[in-house]
Amino acid sequence: MKDFLIGAATSNSGKTTCCMGLLRALSNMGLKVQPYKCGPDYIDPVFHKLAARRDSVNLDAFMASEEHIKNCFDYYGSDADIRVVEGVMGLFDGYNKQKGSSAELAIGLDIPVILIVNAQSVAYSVSPLIYGFKHFDHRLKLAGVIFNKVASERHYNFLKEACLDAGTECLGYVPRNTALRIPNRHLGLTISEQEKMEQLIQLAANEVEAHVNLKKLLDL
Repeated sequence: MKDFLIGAATSNSGKTTCCMGLLRALSNMGLKVQPYKCGPDYIDPVFHKLAARRDSVNLDAFMASEEHIKNCFDYYGSDADIRVVEGVMGLFDGYNKQKGSSAELAIGLDIPVILIVNAQSVAYSVSPLIYGFKHFDHRLKLAGVIFNKVASERHYNFLKEACLDAGTECLGYVPRNTALRIPNRHLGLTISEQEKMEQLIQLAANEVEAHVNLKKLLDL
């Protein structure tokens, strides 16, 4: 069984879009994928279920003990080939400094982190950012980086060099694509909206399959 958490440098980096694409792409490989969501979020798990075709489970360090979280993680993913946790906000953002954050969850579950970095309007400056996330807390295992909103292959090559100079594996990218923008969130998903989300999920999966090295990700 393989496990990882999808985190991000900041909110609005594209965690959910990349997560949905990864869930569907891994599922398309014939893997049983169990999704989870950090925190009490009730909307992203609906997207996860559509992408992985399997109910998503909330893991909330504010309302549950570390032991309960571990039990839920193991119980609901006991028959899965891979368990994928989507983080919340920035990787180290919690209700009190790092408490309740995606980083704390990854450390508690002892699983590696894939960092999503919004690469819009930036190139080599991502290197110190990635280096900081990798070394800020020695308990955290930063396995690799996926860049989001990449303008071109040339842009990606600059980002890849920056990532490698920061001492971190570069796993690929998702191109800048306005069609991948998730609609405004609200309390429910109607049938027509679910159909639109299905199209968005498949588009995200197509981009992930084309530009992210899934084999390297699984090997890591």
